[in-house]
Amino acid sequence: MKLHILGIAGTFMGGVAALARELGHEVEGSDQAVYPPMSTQLEKLGIVLSQGYRAENISADCDEVVIGNALSRGNAAVEQVLDDGRAYTSGAQWLSAHLLPGRDTLAVAGTHGKTTTTTILTYLLQAAGREPGFLIGGVAEDFGVSARVGTGREFVVEADEYDTAFFDKRSKFVHYRPLVAILNNLEYDHADIFPDVAAIQRQFHHLVRTVPRRGRLIVNGEDRHLAEVLAMGCWTPVETFGLDASQIPRAAAQASFDWTARLIAEDGSAFAVVHRGVEIGEVRWPLLGRHNVMNALAALAAVQAVGVDAASVLSALAEFRSVKRRMEVIGEHGGVTVYDDFAHHPTAIATTLAGLRAKVGDARIVVAMEPRSNSMRLGAHADALAPSLDLADEVVFLHRPELAWDAGKVVGGLRGQGVTAPDVDRLIGALTERVHAGDHVVFMSNGGFDGAPRRFLAALKGG
Repeated sequence: MKLHILGIAGTFMGGVAALARELGHEVEGSDQAVYPPMSTQLEKLGIVLSQGYRAENISADCDEVVIGNALSRGNAAVEQVLDDGRAYTSGAQWLSAHLLPGRDTLAVAGTHGKTTTTTILTYLLQAAGREPGFLIGGVAEDFGVSARVGTGREFVVEADEYDTAFFDKRSKFVHYRPLVAILNNLEYDHADIFPDVAAIQRQFHHLVRTVPRRGRLIVNGEDRHLAEVLAMGCWTPVETFGLDASQIPRAAAQASFDWTARLIAEDGSAFAVVHRGVEIGEVRWPLLGRHNVMNALAALAAVQAVGVDAASVLSALAEFRSVKRRMEVIGEHGGVTVYDDFAHHPTAIATTLAGLRAKVGDARIVVAMEPRSNSMRLGAHADALAPSLDLADEVVFLHRPELAWDAGKVVGGLRGQGVTAPDVDRLIGALTERVHAGDHVVFMSNGGFDGAPRRFLAALKGG
């Protein structure tokens, strides 16, 4: 079968493309903006990429068009597909039809940490010899790709609550029918499609309704919004994870977590895992932050739910390398360390910086921030942005002319120093003037950021 994928450079759709190619399909695709790491992965697979959503980019002999959720009615390619009466589907539908039947699906849902938790879970199953298939919303360093079919029974999928396609406004994750579902956390996000938290909770409950009673729900016991989701109805055994027992919502009606951790290192790089009151072993790994300890607990609970002894795979985490663009160190020059991080929500920003602060102590942290997600651009998180950056000593905020809200107000509310820049060239210039040896510079964006992290590193080197 020959497929054309509209929106192929997105992390999810790029993974679908890789899976289709591995299954033997001929794959081509187009997108409005193509940038690493997904463009690099697709090029290595020999997939032909076209820039722009033009009808002529879709080959006449294509059997089916897979349409990403970034495309709407009015898009030239979408209109032509409809006018021509071509067969079309969504990425989530395609995955459900071609990869998941006959497999045990493990789905990782949540506002934050989906990509990292999905990668940890896949890595642990691999360490246990399960050879899982997977689709991750990023390129996993330990696998070198974002997706593979796998030869094992398990298939691990990053389960996004964002809508499926212009013709299917349900969350993508309702298509997956998982045996095990991780509910990592739930906060307000995606302001372009959800009016409030309650609307997101309804979608999460749709996911809960699809998990069989022989399966398992792995739920963040600290999260009151998830407790409210379960209160809507639950027909599946639940295991909770968390660190702070005092934060258990009353609705959870339980005295302790099934899975918890005792921090050995304040920065989260070492911790003991406790399952139902019994310490089963220690983890010492490269990741930082309380949030990543939580991600690990969720993944360990999930592997145990499919028959892997969690204690037997703890030591494997010492070699875990995570995902590109998750606090990825891209280089160092003149004593300045440069990181690339996929940031899209104030909570994620705050927890990421907390992990880095615990590691670097009093060293200066400088953040370059691009508000790029739909929620960010709409200003849904504007009031929370300044507090989320409290641990940064300086912030250079990219305030493009099309940003619909006043970034100056955010910068004015920072604890540390802050300035705005109207474009990436001037942002890099502002950073170069401000940094000195010993600084840690973190670029935060859920998009390509016009290549800013590597351009800045080149500027440091005098390139």
